[in-house]
Amino acid sequence: MTSKTPASSTPNVLITGASRGLGRALAHELAAAQAKVLVVARNREALKTVVDSINRSGGWAQAIVADLADPKAPLAIAHQAQAALGHIDVVVHNASALGPTPLQLLLDTEADTLRALTQVNLISPFELSKRLAPSMALRGRGLLVQVSSDAAVEAYPSWGAYSVTKAAADHLTRIWATELGQRGVRAISFDPGEMDTQMHADAIPDADTSTLARPEEVARRLAHLILHPASVANGARVTATSVVLPNKKEVA
Repeated sequence: MTSKTPASSTPNVLITGASRGLGRALAHELAAAQAKVLVVARNREALKTVVDSINRSGGWAQAIVADLADPKAPLAIAHQAQAALGHIDVVVHNASALGPTPLQLLLDTEADTLRALTQVNLISPFELSKRLAPSMALRGRGLLVQVSSDAAVEAYPSWGAYSVTKAAADHLTRIWATELGQRGVRAISFDPGEMDTQMHADAIPDADTSTLARPEEVARRLAHLILHPASVANGARVTATSVVLPNKKEVA
């Protein structure tokens, strides 16, 4: 599931949770901008569809099949990523676990549920960054992106376990920025807002999808930040709606 060997002048990007929704849209957006993308998810067939589509369009993509619920996954992902591209310039922590649905009040949440969500939403991103950031620091450049949620900063009933892990991931990002910033490695959190995705449908089945953002539009905004990292302060938490895209005339 690879294309021809890519040129060395474009960024190497690893995206978790890339088989659908925002992750899939972001992979296509970055590949169209000549980035080399490694897409990570559990579903081999879904990943193959993403990779084949990108490669048919003239981009470069390769799949890494892994489940971030597995504590051994981050090390395996890092090894495969480095073997495929030598180094990674950007890591996008997009994979996320919601927990049991319908969503539960904290009093009804089992400790095992919180542990499982913490593994996917916090510990695995920490481990993956820990494996890949040293190479960034040695080269004096790199970007860690944590895909966040408004639930990380707002206290919504029934979203407790998910919210806690997302809030912790946001703060982890700020600490990465503080510790690695002087070595050229940046870290930001990106809140995509409410999107028309399967996760949103699982959480709020009766939502009016006409009011939700399309993943492709949000992906364009996140891709802009990734390709222009100096446009946002290191350690910042950025909402998708705050990202101003250049118009086509300005790009031309």
